[in-house]
Parts: sequence; structure tokens; C-alpha cells
Amino acid sequence: MTRISWEQYFMTQSHLIALRSTCERLTVGATIVRDNRIIAGGYNGSVSGSDHCIDEGCYVIDGHCVRTVHAEMNAILQCAKFGVQTEGAEIYVTHYPCLQCCKAIIQAGINTVYYAADYRNHPYASELFKDANVNVQFIPLENESIQLLNN
Repeated sequence: MTRISWEQYFMTQSHLIALRSTCERLTVGATIVRDNRIIAGGYNGSVSGSDHCIDEGCYVIDGHCVRTVHAEMNAILQCAKFGVQTEGAEIYVTHYPCLQCCKAIIQAGINTVYYAADYRNHPYASELFKDANVNVQFIPLENESIQLLNN
């Protein structure tokens, strides 16, 4: 048996984390990694102690569910809460980060974004990533990793 690559390992982790999402519109997972070690994970879900989309429905304003905290933000906030440094880290996300998450990723000092699926890719987010020298790479989840998740 051949081991999966580090990129597939962490991307598979992000897809596994996404299974905890409480938003009915889109399930997203994120894994922050430094030196090939997972330092945080997050999924899109409601603020702790608040109603969840799966219970109350999505609260949509201007085409976005405002009830949820995005996966990337939850992962970054987990690092902040527990004093874990994000400078120089990488983030693996199931979907291309939105504009707000893009800005948070840059501010957190994360230098590489791996994403598995395009989703409303905002041109300004791409521009900001480029200007901040954040490496962005499309890494789709491979069949072997999907089979592992299904088993």
C-alpha cells in the first residue's frame, strides 16, 4: 500500500472536519498546518451556544448565511484562543476562501492556501493573495482519499 501525500492527508482531514458543519447550504472544513503538523481545524458553524442552521435554517443576507462562522475563521480563532502561532503556516480548505476569510488568512501570516473546490472565487481575494505573496494551490481530493473517507 502506498501512503497518500501530505497534501492529500491534510485535504482529507479538512473534508473530514467539514462533516461537523451545521450549515445546510455548504459544508466547509479547514485545517491549519505548520511543519507538517496539524495545529488547528475548523468547520463552518454557528457561534458557540447559538442556534444552528440545521435547527433553525440558514439566516441569509445578500446571498450569504450570516449565522455561521466560516471554517477558516474558526481554525484561525482556535489558534488565537489557545495561543498557537499561525505565522508561516499553511491552510487546507475544502473550498476557495471567501474575501473575508482571505483577509483573515493574510493577517494571520499564513503563507500557503490549498483548496479542493472552486466556490464563488472572488477576483479581489485572488488579487490580495497575490499582493501578499500567499501561494494558492488547487489540490482536489483524490479518489484514494475519498475511498478512505467512505470506508
